[in-house]
Amino acid sequence: MIKNDKSSSPLSGQPSPLFTQGHGSDALAEDDLPLLAPPEKALLRSIAHLSQLHAQLREHCSEISSSHRSVICRSVVTAISTNQLGRFQKKVLEVEKAILAEDSEYVGGYGIVPLSTIVAEFVPWTRRMEWLWEIVTFMQPRGEPGELLQGCTGAALIDHLRAECRTGYFDIQEIAVQLTAAAEMAWMRQLSTWLLCGNIPAFSRGDFFIGEDIDSEDGEIAFSLHMELVPKFVSAQTAGSILFIGKSLNRVRTKKQPLKDVSTAPVTLYREHIDKLAGLKSPISSTQLSTAVDSIRLSLSQSTLSKLLPLPKILEMLTLLQDFLLLGRGEFAVALVSQADSRIEENRRRSALARAQSGGPMGLPIKESDVSSVLSQAWAELFSLQKVEDPADEELELARELLRLSVNDRTVRPMTPSRSSAVIHEISGVSFEDVLFPIPTTLTAQVQAPLDLFLSSSDIAVYSKIHAYLLGIRRAQFRLSDLWKETSLRRNHPSPWGPPRSNSAFGQNKLRERRARDNARTRLMRSMWATASAGLFVLSELGGFFQGEVIQESWQHLRKWIEGSDVSKSPASASRPGTASTSNDQHQSRASSPARMTDRSASAAGAPSMGRHDPEALTVAHRRHLSTLVRSLFLNDRAFTGVLRSLIASIDRFVALVIRLETVQRNMDLETDEGVVESLVDYVQEEREVWEDLRRVCNDVNVGMEDLVASLRNIDDHRSGENIGLAWAGSRTDESSTPGFRHYVPRQPAGVDRLLMKLDFGSLRGSTNLAAVDLLEFE
Repeated sequence: MIKNDKSSSPLSGQPSPLFTQGHGSDALAEDDLPLLAPPEKALLRSIAHLSQLHAQLREHCSEISSSHRSVICRSVVTAISTNQLGRFQKKVLEVEKAILAEDSEYVGGYGIVPLSTIVAEFVPWTRRMEWLWEIVTFMQPRGEPGELLQGCTGAALIDHLRAECRTGYFDIQEIAVQLTAAAEMAWMRQLSTWLLCGNIPAFSRGDFFIGEDIDSEDGEIAFSLHMELVPKFVSAQTAGSILFIGKSLNRVRTKKQPLKDVSTAPVTLYREHIDKLAGLKSPISSTQLSTAVDSIRLSLSQSTLSKLLPLPKILEMLTLLQDFLLLGRGEFAVALVSQADSRIEENRRRSALARAQSGGPMGLPIKESDVSSVLSQAWAELFSLQKVEDPADEELELARELLRLSVNDRTVRPMTPSRSSAVIHEISGVSFEDVLFPIPTTLTAQVQAPLDLFLSSSDIAVYSKIHAYLLGIRRAQFRLSDLWKETSLRRNHPSPWGPPRSNSAFGQNKLRERRARDNARTRLMRSMWATASAGLFVLSELGGFFQGEVIQESWQHLRKWIEGSDVSKSPASASRPGTASTSNDQHQSRASSPARMTDRSASAAGAPSMGRHDPEALTVAHRRHLSTLVRSLFLNDRAFTGVLRSLIASIDRFVALVIRLETVQRNMDLETDEGVVESLVDYVQEEREVWEDLRRVCNDVNVGMEDLVASLRNIDDHRSGENIGLAWAGSRTDESSTPGFRHYVPRQPAGVDRLLMKLDFGSLRGSTNLAAVDLLEFE
């Protein structure tokens, strides 16, 4: 069986004439070696199977090491070829050497080598070879000739090997532990390149869980996290910290102009980071990895990011988003809505004039220039409200520089799924972006470097959706309030003609007819005013609840946490949107907060604890804040948002019909009282049609308000035992991982029951059930 020439040995992985090739797994046909007895052939069949496994393993390992896309898989097959197959080859040489030396353990009398002794020496290797073959085929399955099969990822291989370590065979467990160590060492090399230098590994870039995308607008590189490429022992919060550290280092390294007072990472600090990573031994513990990443993040934040991304700059940007995108400054919403309505009315008049001149249907759609002009006019209106003696409003200047109102064309640049956050998927699909204009528009903020380390494009997208949602409610409230400015509809003061006409029978009859007509119109308008009053009450209470109880309180809670105040003892703030004066007071308070934080941090310098002003911790806190806002504003409830959107649309039709009715009645009065007749228009028939449409729309508004209250009751029932301040997906929840670090817990706003009590107290039920006056009475 054993030859002096090692290359001809069947167990060495080389072709041997001892066994016939091409018989599948047996590798030993019935016609082979006809002089052997069946028991001897059975013994040789196990040797033949082991020989075939050895040859296939070497062939497949060579193929994987030269073509696989994952460096981790290549490292594992290299370990298999070098260590495991090398040990097997060494075992073959030891047995051959003992036989050639006529060792009594293998060679019996008359130089006979029992076949059973040789087979017994290699029986344990059969199980090992079969397990190694399963690992190799897991990395890259074998298919038909010419068929291209996609191999597994490095993360999947690490998870599989760590699972295989829990086996009942000691030898298999030992091999699995060795291969796991090789795989984790290759993964740590990739990770260290990102954590220490901010570079994605040059090899196997597609197998690393950090990916880079080129932004098509500004050409900058954006990094994203691919959770499917993250090993299971890496938690979601640790993966987020790894992404933040590498992005920060990459931003510092690739910045064209160096920042002033930004200290580069010294050699001692760099060595400290290396030691932290070098201290991780296989199998890598999730807790140890999280601790090492937290230490590197804290060290980087205290040295470089404290200058690159200072806390006042973060607070300034958050305040801007709060005041303008979340409508904290009420005058901004007023200016934006008024300018947008003026532009829509101007386009309508121009369209009517063009249609009259051309003689056919012709419309003037809203263009990008019209939308941009509306925002510019809104800024001009806000600047005109400032007094000469008031200090310059730097926040308003910054908002004019960063905020952009544009047409939302979803076909141009959809958001990449890998770069969209979990909150984007939570938000209901009901769109409020077409409330301000007839076409979808979006108010966004341009996040400039280095604030893009703190704010992502998905965060700004969430702010834009909340802005459109709140602005839709505020615009409907404004339009209903403006109805009370229509004096001719609300009240009428007919004046007598005076003598001598008032003394005549004709004049008295005319005066009596006018008073009867006004009284009839007043009776008809009662149901309309009841509906308008109820709708205004519902929108006012809903908007006040959102702006005061949810947005303003949550923002005050987050700001106090950032500034280091005790959020549990914070006083209650105003429940209504702020104005320019209140915003200036808050701005002065924010301007003085860094000094207070400096004194407070200096006094507590003796206690070594992780500061809350760590940029990555602030990012997690801000995203928790956004997630809580979305849930507290019911933006994730499709039923509620659908009912609210229908109610806003009904209110728009209602207001448009009321304004049209006032115009028709004014023209009818001119025709009846002054004799101004327009032969092409039948105002009596037009008034009848308007009243019919107005009655239907009034019913739609009343039904919409009832459905809205029913949706609120349904939300109250479903959320009675639910904590709406849930943590952001992937954020830190382990309070004991870092001593002295207090994670941000979002404020839980008041329940829906408080809003429902206000709506019930306002006699909403009685006001919305008023029936419209029948049109026969008008006739």
